[in-house]
Amino acid sequence: MTYYQLISLIAFLICFLSLSYHFFRLVRLGLPKDYSRKTGNLKSAVTYSFTGAMNPLKKESAYLHLPTYTAGILYHTGTFISIVLFFLFFFDIKLSYALRLILICVMIVSGISGIGIFIKRTMTKKLRLLSNPDDYISNLIVTVFQIFTLIVLFQESFIPYYFICAALLFLYLPLGKLKHSLYFFAARYHLGFYYGWRRVWPVKSNKQIK
Repeated sequence: MTYYQLISLIAFLICFLSLSYHFFRLVRLGLPKDYSRKTGNLKSAVTYSFTGAMNPLKKESAYLHLPTYTAGILYHTGTFISIVLFFLFFFDIKLSYALRLILICVMIVSGISGIGIFIKRTMTKKLRLLSNPDDYISNLIVTVFQIFTLIVLFQESFIPYYFICAALLFLYLPLGKLKHSLYFFAARYHLGFYYGWRRVWPVKSNKQIK
């Protein structure tokens, strides 16, 4: 194992232990407590929270900004792929030429999306007022990680720099808003619980209401 692989591995373990702490802390809190009378189906509502409720047409902040929403989906897709590739690179698992070309195309689109989101946050006054330093740092470090992933797909000689960048990402992940990679699931569950308890979710169609 090279020194840069060791550094990235240590950073990953620190990240994993930190997120595990947050996860078990969430579990220990138990289910939400609601003292109102239950009228809905929690299972259907929680399922809807992770599926139908994620439809941009159901989200006011999304359907009014569909290009940004699409860029965000592409950006998150690239992030997930980059993390999977980290483990493939770490264990020196070779990719076929065709798969590498597909991943290069995906990472180019994802990287551009990340840069576009960063520029929009920087240039739009309303977003600047809502943003804090963590918003910029998180966006920047993930985008740089994706760019290094793309570079390594082109040229493996950059792998030492890639692993150092990955280590920085893993060390920062538990500290800032990137923790939403864990809390996202808890937040969606709680939304499903809250609206399901009151029979608001899943949303019924006009035909069902009639």
